[in-house]
Amino acid sequence: MARIADQKTDFPQWYLDVIAQADLAEHAEVRGCIIFKPYGYALWEAIQHDLNQRIKDLGVSNVYFPMLIPESILMKEKDHIEGFAPECAVVTHGGGKELTEKLYIRPTSETIIYSTFAKWVQSYRDLPMKINQWANVVRWEMRTRPFLRTLEFLWQEGHTMHATKEEADQMVMAALQMYTDFDRDMLAIPVLKGKKPEHEKFAGALYTMTTEALARDGKAIQAGTSHNLGQGFSEAYDVKYLSKEGKQERPFMTSWGLSTRIIGTLIVVHGDEKGLRIPPAMAPIQVVIVPIYKSDDEKEAVLKAAHEIEKSLDDVRVKVDLRDEKSPGFKFAEWEVKGVPIRIELGPKDLAQNQVTMVRRDTSEKSAVPLAQVNGMSVRVLLETIQQNMLAQAEEFLKTHTHVAMTKEELTAIIESDAGGMAWAAWDGEKETAMKVQNELKASIRLLGDPAEAHGKTDPVSGKPATEWALYAKAY
Repeated sequence: MARIADQKTDFPQWYLDVIAQADLAEHAEVRGCIIFKPYGYALWEAIQHDLNQRIKDLGVSNVYFPMLIPESILMKEKDHIEGFAPECAVVTHGGGKELTEKLYIRPTSETIIYSTFAKWVQSYRDLPMKINQWANVVRWEMRTRPFLRTLEFLWQEGHTMHATKEEADQMVMAALQMYTDFDRDMLAIPVLKGKKPEHEKFAGALYTMTTEALARDGKAIQAGTSHNLGQGFSEAYDVKYLSKEGKQERPFMTSWGLSTRIIGTLIVVHGDEKGLRIPPAMAPIQVVIVPIYKSDDEKEAVLKAAHEIEKSLDDVRVKVDLRDEKSPGFKFAEWEVKGVPIRIELGPKDLAQNQVTMVRRDTSEKSAVPLAQVNGMSVRVLLETIQQNMLAQAEEFLKTHTHVAMTKEELTAIIESDAGGMAWAAWDGEKETAMKVQNELKASIRLLGDPAEAHGKTDPVSGKPATEWALYAKAY
């Protein structure tokens, strides 16, 4: 297989090499778009399968809305369109003619959904209304990178309506916790969660909550967001309902989403010098069996044993690599770069000793295991051990790369160090101060912590009294 760039010295190229060699995706004809190849799309299917049930457990139903939004609909919420205008793609012609009204390819769906909500809700009995759609969106990004930032990407977007702000707050936090649990349970990724500063919130929202993961190059990466939209969209799209008291009221809206960016997050959080490392819970292939033989006699005996092992691994996603045109060494390297959690090597010498050679992708540990002990139960136990170990490794990395900076010099040293990482620091709450850090250090405020942590402290950049406890980092 082709060489993968060194992760420590050229992380961006390492990332692209892993995507190519793991056969996840390739560039499309349109700049900034990608083609999801079968193995890459299988990751998204695993995400959809698990997350879709979690969404339904919140009482949310799936729907689908058109991807084309009339300009008149999009323009009703001024803050929203101002925030997304630079990223919008616009359709001006259709059927060989210039359209009388421009159509925007959705950058997100609040506008078209909430204009429809105005028709769907009349009474307090219609609330809460909770819907979700799995869809594609287009945002005209200038700098793109597969999965992490593309012109078109896939996602789910939840949208709900509630009678009170308190109920909307509860929905925002329920969605945020859902993402946090999903990241841990499925992706073995620990995240920090909190509120975005006012200048970083979703366009048109009251506030935005976020989950932030940490890549192995020390950069933060947003893993999912949840927004309380207040009543702004209700007013813009004239959404109202009759309360129990017979009064016309405006509902409170929420929206929340997670995209195929999470696949990029998986790569940069868990990947190593050999390529991907996929947590067993979401691995398309959890166990690969690589038969090793030279003669036809050896082949018959080895393949018979390999298929017997395959049958014994009930409730495990297993594949036997039957390719004769590839050497065992090539197969080992390929399945390592694809991040398959367990590799079972089986040759004539193994059969003679009634054993297999089992290799863990998370630790590269290789061990001889008696054939009698290779079964569905033992392998499922090992897969769970690998899942928990990968989470523990990621937690340790997050812990050791999250610091506190009391001075501007400390903040600079943390952000600009080769190891990278995140730094908690006191913040005066001024956008000007945050932008100064962003301009000088290329670091942004990822989220806000407990304001009590900032009590009595001074902003290390401005020298003013602090009002917030902020987490700074360079980010994707």
